[in-house]
Amino acid sequence: MSRLNDKYKSEVTPALMKKFGYKNVHQVPNLVKVVLNMGLGEATQNPKIIDGAVEEMTVIAGQKPVVTKARKSIAAFKVRAGNSIGCCVTLRGERMWDFMDRLLNVALPRVRDFRGVSTKAFDGHGDYTLGLREQTIFPEVDYDKVEKFKGMNVTVATSAKTDEEALALLAALGMPFRKS
Repeated sequence: MSRLNDKYKSEVTPALMKKFGYKNVHQVPNLVKVVLNMGLGEATQNPKIIDGAVEEMTVIAGQKPVVTKARKSIAAFKVRAGNSIGCCVTLRGERMWDFMDRLLNVALPRVRDFRGVSTKAFDGHGDYTLGLREQTIFPEVDYDKVEKFKGMNVTVATSAKTDEEALALLAALGMPFRKS
């Protein structure tokens, strides 16, 4: 079991039960899944970029991503239906907890000029989306093999009913929110 999962069960659950007045442990919000998404618009001109992105995301997530394909042709962006335009991976269970632990304790502190993440990125249903500008903040990625810096979106899906509960959950897990 990962450190973050232990922390959730031993510290976060009792604190959230006390804060929100839950009567049952199963009412406490929990992490459901983490989705990593990397959109690569440049793949229309250079299809080999997808291979590097898949390798890097495999190393970061610990699981092979799915290559996403364009659903519709868009002439203005030179995209044809069926072209590979990105990759994504959904993490659940132990891999999700391990990834969140590495994200919160290793990767985010390595971001240049980091002052915390925004509290305004919740979707109204308790899910949080975080944009990362480059994949090299993860120590698993070999800096010398990176051809091009690629950003990615990290979506953390929680079982929280409101954004306030999700904010309390992520803050208790160690998400460094910006004071605003």
